[in-house]
Amino acid sequence: MSTDRIPVMIPWLGAEEARAASDAVLSGWVAQGPRVAAFEKAFAERVGAEHGIAVSSCTTALHLSLVALGIGPGDEVVVPSLSFIATANAVRYVGAEPVFADVDAATANLTPDTVDAVRTPRTRAVLAVHQGGVPADVHALRAACADWDLPLVEDAACAIGSTVGGKPVGHGALLAAWSFHPRKVVTTGEGGMITTDDAEWAARLRRLREHGMNASAAERHASDRPVLESYLEVGFNYRMTDIQAAVGLVQLGKLDVMIGRRRELAARYDTLLHDVPGLTPVRDPAHGQSNFQSYWVLLDEDFPVGRDDLLGALSAAGVSARRGIMAAHLEPAYADQPHAPLPVTERISRDSLILPLFHTMTEAQQDRVVAALREQARR
Repeated sequence: MSTDRIPVMIPWLGAEEARAASDAVLSGWVAQGPRVAAFEKAFAERVGAEHGIAVSSCTTALHLSLVALGIGPGDEVVVPSLSFIATANAVRYVGAEPVFADVDAATANLTPDTVDAVRTPRTRAVLAVHQGGVPADVHALRAACADWDLPLVEDAACAIGSTVGGKPVGHGALLAAWSFHPRKVVTTGEGGMITTDDAEWAARLRRLREHGMNASAAERHASDRPVLESYLEVGFNYRMTDIQAAVGLVQLGKLDVMIGRRRELAARYDTLLHDVPGLTPVRDPAHGQSNFQSYWVLLDEDFPVGRDDLLGALSAAGVSARRGIMAAHLEPAYADQPHAPLPVTERISRDSLILPLFHTMTEAQQDRVVAALREQARR
């Protein structure tokens, strides 16, 4: 067994992020404040949205987006089962029911056809995921949702830097939710963002993340006279800190370099794996480009070893791969949830795995990953 283990992901963090976090601490303002406001502005500009609302995670971003839409008990929201479980959980948080739709085999994303197959008179919204950074065809989904008179929320947790039709994911989105978890391309440790072009929604979302207050802590401290805040509705404590935002601003400045490097590594994987039988790598869709937040391969059904055994073999070779995208409907938390047949979802979830890919990955490390895969393909 190799002692030089290759991780599946390493955040690209360094001295600049450490200085930014230290400066925030030394400023005396460590809670939500001026750096959060600056990060919101910079992030919204980057994705082509009018407003950014920083929150504590992508999960809370999804929750607040559904609250803003007025989704509640008795409503249904169409979601992919093929997603991290937070996507479905956010629907349950507002008392609605997630309705699982199948996905496109090539992109692992919802399509108008897969949504239409499970839509009912109780459907109140569609929650589409840009899975693993592979952009969904939001132009087609937005057009279909407009025909059905349904709002489309975009779970863009993995998709910062991905594009659709030459525009950033998030451009033109009604509501998009983002993640800054360490597995993502841009990280603040933990944290999330909502982007929207609607000023009224943005104002309400900012209140909702801070207990429903009509004046934020930053606004009260900035005033030269006492401000007696009011609580306009039941809200939540979903704020981001200025320490996190300081790190996020540095990370955002490195985004183009990170995306370029990830796409270089993905292209090299494509070249190295093209003659390995039984593997289908993730690809850019015709309608856009991926940031390759994850690089996954789908095993053919006649691949010599199963996915779980392959993960074990890679681990023994010092390669930390991960199972592919989970299927929420197969988890105990959703065992009682009725659903339509989901054959593509189950196939991708069962037979895919995520390979190591990170900014500082060397060619030698990538060669080791491919060599370990080749060895198992020859069995």
